[in-house]
Amino acid sequence: MMKHMHIKIKKLHSHAVIPSYQTPQAAGFDLHAVEDSLIKARDRGLVGTGLAFEIESGFEVQVRPRSGLALHNGVSVLNTPGTIDSDYRGEIKVILINHSNEDFHIHRGDRIAQAVVSEVTQAVFTEVQELGQSVRGERGFGSSGVARKGHYQGKPLA
Repeated sequence: MMKHMHIKIKKLHSHAVIPSYQTPQAAGFDLHAVEDSLIKARDRGLVGTGLAFEIESGFEVQVRPRSGLALHNGVSVLNTPGTIDSDYRGEIKVILINHSNEDFHIHRGDRIAQAVVSEVTQAVFTEVQELGQSVRGERGFGSSGVARKGHYQGKPLA
């Protein structure tokens, strides 16, 4: 069964579109552009939705790319996922990037991104002098690829 969380929405512009889910089991809801704009080829732009949210404490809204825009137009959300914190009350805006060699025209009402509600867990930070050991250790940036089962970086796992 699907969980529900309430988001209060304030329209900041008469052309703003209240989000909705496109199917009963959809995880994401679409965000719409509030006005026409242009993102030049190989450039980025900030696109307003004309909406402000009041998100319940303990939740965030993550802004993500729409797969169709990425596949067909080379347009994506630059800082994906973008986070809308529960204490933010300003206009929801989306940073889009045009990876294509053609200008991308956005029309008022176009679906520009999707958003997903997510529960938030805050970490409790503890400063220590030493960290526990692990198989991986300090190796990062591509080091976790395994070429053969039971091996790590060409060496047998103990």
